[in-house]
Amino acid sequence: MLASLSPAQSVAGFVVGVAVGLTGVGGGALLTPVMVLFFRVPAGVAVSSDLVVSLFIKPVGSAVHLRRGRPRLDIVRWLMAGSVPAAFTGVLLLRLLGDHAADALKPMLGAALVLAAVAIIGKSAIVRHRSPNDGEAAPPAPVRPLPTLLVGAVGGLLVGLTSVGSGSLMLIGLAALYPQLTGRELVGTDLVQAVPLVAAATVGHLLFGSVDAHLATSVLLGALPGVYLGARLSSRASDRVVRPILSTVLAASGLKLLGL
Repeated sequence: MLASLSPAQSVAGFVVGVAVGLTGVGGGALLTPVMVLFFRVPAGVAVSSDLVVSLFIKPVGSAVHLRRGRPRLDIVRWLMAGSVPAAFTGVLLLRLLGDHAADALKPMLGAALVLAAVAIIGKSAIVRHRSPNDGEAAPPAPVRPLPTLLVGAVGGLLVGLTSVGSGSLMLIGLAALYPQLTGRELVGTDLVQAVPLVAAATVGHLLFGSVDAHLATSVLLGALPGVYLGARLSSRASDRVVRPILSTVLAASGLKLLGL
């Protein structure tokens, strides 16, 4: 087992782990393009394996940033009602595509990464312009069950297919549906809903996907200390510096996968 582990993949996992700890951005959006573009891992294997890694590192990164949030659990429940079954559906669609999945995955992944890059910048702008005190004296925003379920379903399907979108993309949908939510409520709700979504997608890929245990283990060996270090440094690092860099990297990776 030890002989089959890759030090280079562990180093990549460490770098990605630090980024996840610093920003709370999901591991899939960062790990999957690294595996596909730099290590030439097949897209389906990269998506499946990176979701396993994200299941371990995302709760750590999210826990630190959750201190800045105030989740609306009533909204989280409706998001989960859509995202959890949709994540399984995404995995099953990949399985049904069979040999055609590899051809379809790269452009889907590329498009998802470009969207995620835009969403990271949009997320920062939205949270920054909704101060923590906005609307605190007002009654809580009423839940909109069907639209919330649909946002969860779209996000869950995207995560099941590509491993990308559990965080920033969902927050953009939440912000559009609930303009009354404060920045703290948006951040908290987004972070809480992402954990069961990633867990559901991971279980789906373990059952029906193409998880490479050696790849996942190699990456985890670096990602776990990386996310811990990033989380410890998060209070000192400026999101206004880190997030634009991540957004640029994701956009460049997405365009590369799209062949542009």
